[in-house]
Amino acid sequence: MKLEAKDIEAVLGGNAILRGVSLEVEPNEFVGIIGPNGSGKSTLLKCIYRVLKPQAGIVKLDGTDIRELSYKKSAQSIAVLGRSPHKRAMERDNAQDYAIVAQALETVGMADMAKRSFSTLSGGEQQRVILARALAQQTPCLILDEPTNHLDITYQLELMDIVQGLGRTVVAAIHDLNIAAMYC
Repeated sequence: MKLEAKDIEAVLGGNAILRGVSLEVEPNEFVGIIGPNGSGKSTLLKCIYRVLKPQAGIVKLDGTDIRELSYKKSAQSIAVLGRSPHKRAMERDNAQDYAIVAQALETVGMADMAKRSFSTLSGGEQQRVILARALAQQTPCLILDEPTNHLDITYQLELMDIVQGLGRTVVAAIHDLNIAAMYC
């Protein structure tokens, strides 16, 4: 899936956070957005996956303006919300959903923790479960905001290897320049 953001502008609390930011991500490309804390990385990602509405600019998925898509349809293209974009209102999870989630947990090495409450997991384990949730969405594009946060170096590399091996379009906000240089 090709993702484009053109001339994105975002204002939060009266402060201009993004001014004319553009990026173009080709299908199956892994692009890192780097910068210090407070530089707007997360704000840009939120504009891409529609949590924030930019004051100006356009986001396109495979050439289609994201505003022309329903929220459900865009969530079936960009992973952020887990299995809910594939469900009808009030539809319960079924055996296929459970199998998809089990595979996603296996992929990130968390299958043995499936019965544990999220709040009892360490920060690194929680980060891996968050990635599994995105994988369970089964989209051609992943948006990741600091995916290696709270992970020791071994798990940082393991997680990034998993993401890189997925063969999907990935846009990731990354604080660590070494990780960005290795994977993006």
